Amino acid sequence: MAFSFPRFTRPQALAVCALPVVALLAVAAVAPLPFAVAQPGGTANVLGKHEGKPVLTITGVPTREPKGVLRMTTIVATGPQMDVRLGDVVDGWFRTDRAVMPKDSVYPTGDNVKEVREHNLGDMKKSQDNATKAALAYLKANGSDNTGKVKVQADLGKIGGPSAGLFLSLGIIDKLDGDGSGGDLTGGRDIAGTGTITASGEVGPVGGVALKTKAARRDGATVFLVPKAECADAGAELPKGLRLVPVTTLKGTVEALRALNKGGAVPSC
Repeated sequence: MAFSFPRFTRPQALAVCALPVVALLAVAAVAPLPFAVAQPGGTANVLGKHEGKPVLTITGVPTREPKGVLRMTTIVATGPQMDVRLGDVVDGWFRTDRAVMPKDSVYPTGDNVKEVREHNLGDMKKSQDNATKAALAYLKANGSDNTGKVKVQADLGKIGGPSAGLFLSLGIIDKLDGDGSGGDLTGGRDIAGTGTITASGEVGPVGGVALKTKAARRDGATVFLVPKAECADAGAELPKGLRLVPVTTLKGTVEALRALNKGGAVPSC
Protein backbone atom coordinates (compact mmCIF):
# COMPACT_ATOMS: atom_id res chain seq x y z
CA MET A 1 0.00 0.00 0.00
CA ALA A 2 1.37 3.39 -0.94
CA PHE A 3 0.92 6.60 1.01
CA SER A 4 1.08 10.10 -0.32
CA PHE A 5 2.44 12.78 2.01
CA PRO A 6 1.91 16.47 1.41
CA ARG A 7 5.01 18.30 0.29
CA PHE A 8 5.91 21.49 2.14
CA THR A 9 7.99 24.39 1.06
CA ARG A 10 11.01 25.11 3.28
CA PRO A 11 9.26 27.99 5.16
CA GLN A 12 6.21 25.79 5.69
CA ALA A 13 8.34 22.93 7.03
CA LEU A 14 10.13 25.26 9.43
CA ALA A 15 6.82 26.62 10.63
CA VAL A 16 5.45 23.13 11.27
CA CYS A 17 8.61 22.09 13.16
CA ALA A 18 8.53 25.26 15.22
CA LEU A 19 5.01 24.70 16.49
CA PRO A 20 5.97 22.16 19.23
CA VAL A 21 8.80 24.42 20.38
CA VAL A 22 6.52 27.43 20.56
CA ALA A 23 3.96 25.39 22.47
CA LEU A 24 6.62 24.19 24.90
CA LEU A 25 7.87 27.73 25.50
CA ALA A 26 4.31 28.92 26.03
CA VAL A 27 3.78 26.28 28.71
CA ALA A 28 7.16 27.06 30.33
CA ALA A 29 6.33 30.75 30.43
CA VAL A 30 3.33 30.18 32.68
CA ALA A 31 4.40 27.05 34.60
CA PRO A 32 5.97 27.52 38.07
CA LEU A 33 9.67 26.64 38.20
CA PRO A 34 11.71 25.20 41.12
CA PHE A 35 13.65 28.42 41.69
CA ALA A 36 13.71 31.35 44.09
CA VAL A 37 14.72 34.88 43.12
CA ALA A 38 16.82 36.69 45.73
CA GLN A 39 17.88 40.31 46.12
CA PRO A 40 19.82 42.42 48.65
CA GLY A 41 18.06 42.56 52.00
CA GLY A 42 18.38 44.72 55.07
CA THR A 43 21.40 45.13 57.32
CA ALA A 44 21.68 45.46 61.09
CA ASN A 45 24.40 46.97 63.28
CA VAL A 46 25.06 44.36 65.96
CA LEU A 47 26.62 47.07 68.12
CA GLY A 48 23.37 49.06 68.09
CA LYS A 49 19.65 48.46 67.85
CA HIS A 50 17.45 46.55 65.42
CA GLU A 51 13.74 47.34 65.28
CA GLY A 52 14.15 49.54 68.36
CA LYS A 53 15.82 46.88 70.54
CA PRO A 54 19.52 46.35 71.34
CA VAL A 55 20.91 43.51 69.26
CA LEU A 56 23.37 42.51 71.99
CA THR A 57 22.60 42.78 75.69
CA ILE A 58 25.60 41.84 77.84
CA THR A 59 25.40 41.61 81.62
CA GLY A 60 27.66 40.42 84.46
CA VAL A 61 30.65 42.59 83.57
CA PRO A 62 31.26 46.21 82.46
CA THR A 63 30.85 46.83 78.74
CA ARG A 64 32.15 49.40 76.26
CA GLU A 65 30.20 51.67 73.89
CA PRO A 66 31.94 51.28 70.51
CA LYS A 67 31.57 54.11 68.00
CA GLY A 68 31.92 52.09 64.80
CA VAL A 69 29.47 49.80 63.02
CA LEU A 70 29.49 46.03 62.64
CA ARG A 71 26.84 45.51 59.98
CA MET A 72 25.49 42.00 59.43
CA THR A 73 23.87 41.58 56.02
CA THR A 74 20.92 39.65 54.63
CA ILE A 75 19.23 38.71 51.39
CA VAL A 76 15.50 38.40 50.77
CA ALA A 77 14.02 35.80 48.47
CA THR A 78 10.65 34.99 46.97
CA GLY A 79 8.63 33.04 49.51
CA PRO A 80 8.54 29.23 49.65
CA GLN A 81 4.97 29.16 48.33
CA MET A 82 5.44 31.84 45.68
CA ASP A 83 5.50 30.71 42.05
CA VAL A 84 8.52 31.77 40.01
CA ARG A 85 7.94 31.86 36.25
CA LEU A 86 10.27 31.77 33.28
CA GLY A 87 10.12 35.54 32.92
CA ASP A 88 11.26 36.00 36.52
CA VAL A 89 14.17 33.63 35.97
CA VAL A 90 15.30 35.31 32.76
CA ASP A 91 15.01 38.75 34.38
CA GLY A 92 17.04 37.58 37.38
CA TRP A 93 19.82 36.20 35.20
CA PHE A 94 20.31 39.53 33.45
CA ARG A 95 20.23 41.78 36.55
CA THR A 96 23.13 42.37 38.90
CA ASP A 97 20.82 43.06 41.86
CA ARG A 98 19.01 39.73 41.55
CA ALA A 99 20.09 36.09 41.80
CA VAL A 100 18.25 32.97 40.68
CA MET A 101 18.80 30.10 43.12
CA PRO A 102 17.44 26.53 43.35
CA LYS A 103 14.41 26.68 45.61
CA ASP A 104 15.57 23.78 47.77
CA SER A 105 18.86 25.59 48.50
CA VAL A 106 16.92 28.54 49.92
CA TYR A 107 14.14 26.54 51.58
CA PRO A 108 15.54 23.06 52.35
CA THR A 109 12.63 22.24 54.65
CA GLY A 110 10.00 22.58 51.92
CA ASP A 111 7.15 24.97 51.16
CA ASN A 112 5.45 25.18 54.54
CA VAL A 113 5.89 28.80 55.63
CA LYS A 114 5.61 28.07 59.35
CA GLU A 115 8.15 25.23 59.19
CA VAL A 116 10.57 27.37 57.17
CA ARG A 117 10.30 30.22 59.71
CA GLU A 118 10.83 27.87 62.65
CA HIS A 119 13.80 26.24 60.91
CA ASN A 120 15.45 29.60 60.20
CA LEU A 121 14.87 30.90 63.72
CA GLY A 122 16.29 27.65 65.09
CA ASP A 123 19.41 28.16 62.98
CA MET A 124 19.69 31.72 64.31
CA LYS A 125 19.40 30.56 67.94
CA LYS A 126 22.15 27.96 67.41
CA SER A 127 24.25 30.61 65.69
CA GLN A 128 23.82 32.98 68.64
CA ASP A 129 24.90 30.28 71.08
CA ASN A 130 27.96 29.43 68.97
CA ALA A 131 28.82 33.13 68.60
CA THR A 132 28.79 33.63 72.36
CA LYS A 133 30.91 30.55 73.02
CA ALA A 134 33.42 31.49 70.32
CA ALA A 135 33.75 35.10 71.52
CA LEU A 136 34.18 34.19 75.17
CA ALA A 137 36.68 31.44 74.32
CA TYR A 138 38.67 33.96 72.27
CA LEU A 139 38.65 36.51 75.10
CA LYS A 140 39.66 33.92 77.69
CA ALA A 141 42.53 32.74 75.50
CA ASN A 142 43.68 36.35 75.24
CA GLY A 143 43.80 37.12 78.95
CA SER A 144 40.25 37.95 80.06
CA ASP A 145 39.68 36.30 83.43
CA ASN A 146 36.02 37.17 84.03
CA THR A 147 34.38 35.51 81.04
CA GLY A 148 32.56 33.12 83.36
CA LYS A 149 30.44 36.03 84.61
CA VAL A 150 29.32 37.15 81.17
CA LYS A 151 25.71 36.69 80.10
CA VAL A 152 24.76 37.48 76.52
CA GLN A 153 21.36 37.88 74.91
CA ALA A 154 21.02 38.52 71.18
CA ASP A 155 17.89 39.82 69.46
CA LEU A 156 17.63 40.21 65.69
CA GLY A 157 13.86 40.05 65.58
CA LYS A 158 12.55 37.89 62.75
CA ILE A 159 15.89 37.55 60.97
CA GLY A 160 16.65 33.85 60.68
CA GLY A 161 19.49 31.63 59.56
CA PRO A 162 23.08 31.18 60.75
CA SER A 163 24.86 33.86 58.69
CA ALA A 164 25.08 36.49 61.46
CA GLY A 165 27.27 34.26 63.64
CA LEU A 166 30.62 35.89 62.87
CA PHE A 167 29.29 39.39 63.43
CA LEU A 168 27.61 38.51 66.72
CA SER A 169 30.99 37.18 67.94
CA LEU A 170 32.76 40.35 66.80
CA GLY A 171 30.11 42.48 68.49
CA ILE A 172 30.60 40.70 71.81
CA ILE A 173 34.37 41.12 71.58
CA ASP A 174 34.08 44.82 70.69
CA LYS A 175 31.68 45.51 73.55
CA LEU A 176 33.88 43.72 76.07
CA ASP A 177 37.45 44.27 74.90
CA GLY A 178 37.49 46.44 71.78
CA ASP A 179 40.74 46.05 69.88
CA GLY A 180 42.52 44.94 73.07
CA SER A 181 44.36 48.27 73.36
CA GLY A 182 41.59 50.62 74.42
CA GLY A 183 40.21 51.36 70.95
CA ASP A 184 37.28 50.08 68.94
CA LEU A 185 37.65 46.84 67.02
CA THR A 186 36.16 48.61 64.00
CA GLY A 187 38.49 51.59 64.25
CA GLY A 188 35.35 53.70 63.92
CA ARG A 189 34.61 52.30 60.46
CA ASP A 190 31.38 50.95 59.03
CA ILE A 191 32.30 47.29 58.56
CA ALA A 192 29.89 44.80 57.06
CA GLY A 193 30.04 41.14 56.20
CA THR A 194 28.67 37.69 56.72
CA GLY A 195 29.71 34.21 57.83
CA THR A 196 28.64 31.37 60.04
CA ILE A 197 30.62 30.63 63.21
CA THR A 198 31.31 27.45 65.14
CA ALA A 199 31.79 27.33 68.90
CA SER A 200 35.53 26.84 68.24
CA GLY A 201 35.68 30.01 66.12
CA GLU A 202 35.75 28.68 62.56
CA VAL A 203 34.07 30.88 59.94
CA GLY A 204 31.95 29.18 57.27
CA PRO A 205 30.35 30.19 53.94
CA VAL A 206 26.74 31.29 53.67
CA GLY A 207 25.76 31.95 50.04
CA GLY A 208 24.34 35.08 48.44
CA VAL A 209 27.48 37.12 49.16
CA ALA A 210 27.34 39.10 45.89
CA LEU A 211 23.92 40.41 46.90
CA LYS A 212 25.08 41.07 50.45
CA THR A 213 27.96 43.25 49.26
CA LYS A 214 25.40 45.43 47.50
CA ALA A 215 23.30 45.70 50.66
CA ALA A 216 26.44 46.59 52.64
CA ARG A 217 27.60 49.37 50.30
CA ARG A 218 24.06 50.70 49.94
CA ASP A 219 23.89 51.17 53.72
CA GLY A 220 27.30 52.82 54.06
CA ALA A 221 29.89 50.09 54.65
CA THR A 222 33.43 50.49 53.30
CA VAL A 223 34.84 47.09 54.35
CA PHE A 224 33.24 43.69 53.83
CA LEU A 225 34.37 40.58 55.73
CA VAL A 226 33.74 37.52 53.57
CA PRO A 227 34.35 33.81 54.21
CA LYS A 228 37.50 33.05 52.21
CA ALA A 229 35.80 30.27 50.25
CA GLU A 230 33.40 32.86 48.79
CA CYS A 231 35.97 35.45 47.70
CA ALA A 232 35.36 34.86 44.00
CA ASP A 233 31.59 35.21 44.35
CA ALA A 234 31.90 38.38 46.43
CA GLY A 235 34.36 39.97 44.00
CA ALA A 236 32.45 39.17 40.81
CA GLU A 237 30.24 42.29 40.99
CA LEU A 238 31.79 44.17 43.89
CA PRO A 239 30.33 47.65 44.43
CA LYS A 240 32.77 50.52 44.04
CA GLY A 241 34.21 51.73 47.35
CA LEU A 242 33.86 48.41 49.18
CA ARG A 243 37.00 46.54 50.27
CA LEU A 244 36.91 42.76 50.64
CA VAL A 245 38.74 41.08 53.52
CA PRO A 246 38.69 37.25 53.47
CA VAL A 247 38.43 35.44 56.81
CA THR A 248 38.53 31.83 58.01
CA THR A 249 38.57 32.07 61.81
CA LEU A 250 37.40 34.47 64.51
CA LYS A 251 40.98 34.97 65.68
CA GLY A 252 42.14 35.74 62.16
CA THR A 253 39.25 38.18 61.68
CA VAL A 254 40.17 40.13 64.81
CA GLU A 255 43.81 40.21 63.72
CA ALA A 256 42.79 41.50 60.28
CA LEU A 257 40.71 44.29 61.82
CA ARG A 258 43.58 45.28 64.11
CA ALA A 259 45.94 45.38 61.13
CA LEU A 260 43.43 47.48 59.22
CA ASN A 261 43.33 49.97 62.10
CA LYS A 262 47.12 50.19 62.28
CA GLY A 263 47.68 50.41 58.53
CA GLY A 264 49.34 47.00 58.47
CA ALA A 265 49.09 44.14 55.98
CA VAL A 266 45.51 42.95 55.59
CA PRO A 267 44.45 39.81 53.68
CA SER A 268 42.72 40.41 50.36
CA CYS A 269 40.72 38.29 47.92
